[in-house]
Amino acid sequence: MTTLTGKTIAVLATDGFEQSELTEPKRRLEEMGAKVEVISLKGKDSIRGWDQKDWGDSVKVDKQLDQAKPSDYDALVLPGGVINPDTLRRESSALDFIKAVAADDKPVAAICHGPWLLAETGLAKGRKLTSWSSLKTDLSNAGSTWEDREVVVDGNIITSRNPDDIPAFSKAIAEALAN
Repeated sequence: MTTLTGKTIAVLATDGFEQSELTEPKRRLEEMGAKVEVISLKGKDSIRGWDQKDWGDSVKVDKQLDQAKPSDYDALVLPGGVINPDTLRRESSALDFIKAVAADDKPVAAICHGPWLLAETGLAKGRKLTSWSSLKTDLSNAGSTWEDREVVVDGNIITSRNPDDIPAFSKAIAEALAN
């Protein structure tokens, strides 16, 4: 099993994240020894998930975005859910954080609707990506080549389609950090 002891991973999210797409990768990465911090927008002490068809559980926010430094993290995870990335893509501070992590060639991993943030930041351009199938056109219009696979790794960008892909998604993040 891959060991991630000494690695710190940021999960950037806000209300409306798909519950399993935040909690499961977080749990799996922590089991491998990583420290995983949930980062959210100013004024958020906790954020509420979306659990398939209704509101789910709340998750504690470890750090507010205005207090987080990209240099403190070894990787970034962007969970999906429709509401979460749609809210974050309108926040310049969130986009700047994502771009800063990517600029340091650190892994940026997005699942389901999370790749909307890659399109919004310009990180989708020239990349092979996957996502929830309804984002195929959005990502193609952003300059990426969309593939229907459980996980796609293109340089430091890791993407997956949906909650069924979480095991492969988490494994790809761990492998990127181990290398």
